[in-house]
Amino acid sequence: MKFENLSFSKYHALGNDYIIINDIKWNIPENKKPDLAIKLCEIHFSIGADGLIFVNNSNEADVKMRIFNNDGSEAEMCGNGIRCFSKYVYEHEIVKKEEISIETLKGVMGAKLTLNGGIVEGVQIDMGPPILNCEEIPVISEGFSNKCVNEPIPILDKIFKFTAVSMGNPHAIIFVKEQLNDDKLNKYGGLVEAHERFPNKTNVEFVKVVSDKECIMRVFERGVGITKSCGTGACATVVAGSILGIFKKYTPIIVHNDGGDLKIEYSGKTVLMEGPINKVFNGIIEEIEI
Repeated sequence: MKFENLSFSKYHALGNDYIIINDIKWNIPENKKPDLAIKLCEIHFSIGADGLIFVNNSNEADVKMRIFNNDGSEAEMCGNGIRCFSKYVYEHEIVKKEEISIETLKGVMGAKLTLNGGIVEGVQIDMGPPILNCEEIPVISEGFSNKCVNEPIPILDKIFKFTAVSMGNPHAIIFVKEQLNDDKLNKYGGLVEAHERFPNKTNVEFVKVVSDKECIMRVFERGVGITKSCGTGACATVVAGSILGIFKKYTPIIVHNDGGDLKIEYSGKTVLMEGPINKVFNGIIEEIEI
């Protein structure tokens, strides 16, 4: 199938970058969406991005978000992606509200926009409650509880301890004394991601604690690899740290990503995520066949 003059926009949130297509206008066939994501997200040979986001109509909310990783797999949720999506739909006048309800595979999420002269400078997302039940994450626990908290996982020459949390997508949070460099993040992160204990694979966060209100996080994203930041990963990190007594409860926690900072607050019931977003450019693909 050939498309001509396919319009798109590129956005990033703390270096986590996405191509956004108004699928209400283009109506890309369902079976072509994964292939389009692979083709457009390829660096050097195409636009290049961590993922491709589609804007769709919703019967449950103001608008619907679909997100595909750069390997063509569809993600249930993405914290940085949904902030980019919120800015896009407001500034393109698809949903002209300061509070937007967004349908995702996880469910309906709420976005509150921070505006300056009609431009969206920041977005706070109510991410809802974390999922801690092993079957729902999913993760195979070796303990006697339906939660997977601080469990050992041998990877090559290391034995890491991880806590499993889902924010609509699975995460394995590993607290470390010293942060991993890129080589080690690729080496260990890729093996944890595909470990047999994670039936649907997992995102992997390595976290160094700075204080009870601050941490440094590096992420190996499922289906992507190393990324500059991860919104759901930051949320999952604060939930895991709160469960383990590392972070101060009911207090905003600053999570330093490679691409910048996110403010995360976990009430014990729901998780709020707040951070900046940037539009990179609009573009038109003169011709593409998928």
